[in-house]
Formats: sequence, C-alpha cells, structure tokens
Amino acid sequence: MNWLILIFAGLLEVGWAVGLKYTEGFTKPIPTALTVAAMVASLYLLSVAMRTLPLGVAYAVWVGIGMIGAVILGVVIFQESITMLKVLSLALIVAGIVGLKWSMVE
Repeated sequence: MNWLILIFAGLLEVGWAVGLKYTEGFTKPIPTALTVAAMVASLYLLSVAMRTLPLGVAYAVWVGIGMIGAVILGVVIFQESITMLKVLSLALIVAGIVGLKWSMVE
C-alpha cells in the first residue's frame, strides 16, 4: 500500500512542478493555491510512505516520478524540445527507480 501512496505522492509532485509554471512567480492566486495544496499533499503522502519504506528509496522514487512527469508534461503542454539524449536520460531514471524497487525484494 505504501508504494501506491508513494506513486500518488510522486504524481502530485508532477502537478506542483507544472503548477509552478502557471503561478507566474506566485502572482496568480488560484494557480498558487492549487500548487501549494499539491505541494503539501505530496509531502504529506511522501512522509506517510516513509513510515515503512527506506528514506533513500522513497525519496529517490518520489523525485524520479516528479522528474519524469515534469519532462513529459513539459514536452506535451509547453512544447519543450525532446531529444534522444533526453529519452535516454529518462530511461536511465526509470531503470534506477525499477532497480530501487527490486532492491526492496527480500
């Protein structure tokens, strides 16, 4: 269950990372409120997942989900460039997350 909580926390991290773009330096009230709410919820869920998951693994997975999601949404929503190096780098992040998950198998 804590892995699902961690994944949801990571997805909320993607939401607040993208939300930061819409806050325009925290000058837009509604995007700012939504972004701050996503930040708080994401950190809370991360802390819940860390009750049973190791710190290093949980934090790395959380950040990895956030990075991958932010890059993908940056390309899709904001038309940021995508290169083979970016794709390869994302694949390495995914491999690292999978490796950390497998490291938990006893």
